[in-house]
Amino acid sequence: MKKYKVFAINPGSTSTKIALFEGDSCLFSKNVSHDAEELEKYENLSEQLPYRKKMIRELLDEAGFGLSDVEVFVGRGGGLLAMEGGIYAVTDLVLDHAKTCANGVIHPATLGPQLANEFAEEYGAEAMVVNPPDVDELQDLARMTGIKGVYRAIHLHALNLKETAIRHSDKVLHKKYEECNYIVCHIGGGISISAHRAGKMVDGYDIVGGEGPMAPTRCGDISVASVLSYMAENQLSPKEMKGLLTRKGGFVSHLGISDAIELTARAAKGDKYAEMLWNTMIYQIEKGIGAMAAVLHGKVDGILLGGGMVHSDDLVAQIRESCSFIAPVTAYPGEFEMEAMAAGAVRVLNGEEKLKEYTGKLVWDGFDW
Repeated sequence: MKKYKVFAINPGSTSTKIALFEGDSCLFSKNVSHDAEELEKYENLSEQLPYRKKMIRELLDEAGFGLSDVEVFVGRGGGLLAMEGGIYAVTDLVLDHAKTCANGVIHPATLGPQLANEFAEEYGAEAMVVNPPDVDELQDLARMTGIKGVYRAIHLHALNLKETAIRHSDKVLHKKYEECNYIVCHIGGGISISAHRAGKMVDGYDIVGGEGPMAPTRCGDISVASVLSYMAENQLSPKEMKGLLTRKGGFVSHLGISDAIELTARAAKGDKYAEMLWNTMIYQIEKGIGAMAAVLHGKVDGILLGGGMVHSDDLVAQIRESCSFIAPVTAYPGEFEMEAMAAGAVRVLNGEEKLKEYTGKLVWDGFDW
């Protein structure tokens, strides 16, 4: 079987991760750091495109790697309207929605498809996005809320969640992802907990909207009444409150830090506040796993843990102790995002998965009534 060359691009707030793959092998990977002051010169994300591309090219030239034989350039997606999971061609519509952040979420990941397209056009290759964070495969029962006209949507680490499940199915259970049921968690700077049934992510949390467990910078689930009272008492605007929900909550709100390693170090030295905060986060993750087990009616082939905080033996041990009665708990520390982007492109090139076209139409647009 041919070993295709794929170049993966994952833009972040102050860096851009790049990786060159040949088949399953990573030939080169690097995190390209960007000067924060330089990025501040640009009025919007899309204006950063030439600068980031130049930095990537300089790094590749320095390392002695060319891109002329790359078949597919894959960019981290973002800014797109809700869609089914899968691999999508980068079209004019994808580029337009990424540039304008059509879903209202402004994040550097929207530069992914734009950078992939720039390189693909230059080298006569294809450009794709794989399971962007805009994936929404919720079952109908997961969409309804107690307020008419307000429906649930999810924003999760879809790329890493699905890739973890795909790899576990293949390597451990020797089955297809579509034949299995999982509870998959990404536990890092953000925390995603999701239920996967027969290849679909049928439930999960809107972590951008404040749902789910507390995370290093996110508050997690809090009653609406408590939020409204807090806003009134502290005279916060909706914009300021949203910042607290998504960037200044969690560890940051309590102790002014966002580093889990620092938090656990404090706890180990006898800081009871830090210890309670750490254990509360894990407790909330365990509750979320239990909820997803109910979603799957207890038919769970595995509980899969990924993300940076899964390097913590204590975190994994606590989750195993509380949740292994549901299904075996398997830890995959770190993330597979770069590998996931490359693997998705290769599945398309090998004919194992069809390349989808992004329509810009919401995957769900209300109930018939």
